[in-house]
Amino acid sequence: MIKPRAWLPTPLLSILLLIVWLLLVRSAALGHILLGGVLGIVIPLVTRRFWDAQPHVKKPWLLLRFVLRVLKDIIIANLEVAWLIINPWRRMRPAFIEYPLMLEERFPITLLANTISLTPGTVSANLRMDGKSLLIHALDVGDEEALIKEIHERYERPIKEIYEC
Repeated sequence: MIKPRAWLPTPLLSILLLIVWLLLVRSAALGHILLGGVLGIVIPLVTRRFWDAQPHVKKPWLLLRFVLRVLKDIIIANLEVAWLIINPWRRMRPAFIEYPLMLEERFPITLLANTISLTPGTVSANLRMDGKSLLIHALDVGDEEALIKEIHERYERPIKEIYEC
């Protein structure tokens, strides 16, 4: 008997591919559901050798809380950036900041860099070759140390707890 993991290596990706397919074709007809299901199984099987090992989520409830925090921060940052743009008398203080990383594994570092870039007003510009620091550009920086502490407390520490423990 074939193990489910052998033909369905990434079930969440398979479900996501099915949903994306149905959204693209804008139809829930049986034929589209079947074709999306086949694509959701075949694409992960064909691309499996290109994927890094999937990290194990050690604290799923903390992951959910982290996602909600990031969504809230994205909304707030959108409002702050909009306020900076519509107020011409307010001088922005853009800066590049060298952020020291405590994370060690590739996936959590990538997740942190993407989280920073998703938040309007900040972007991850570069990961140092040694993997020990991340170069971040921020649109308005008053205090570099405060920004580093905020990123550490709001994003890096929870990611470390979720994935690296």
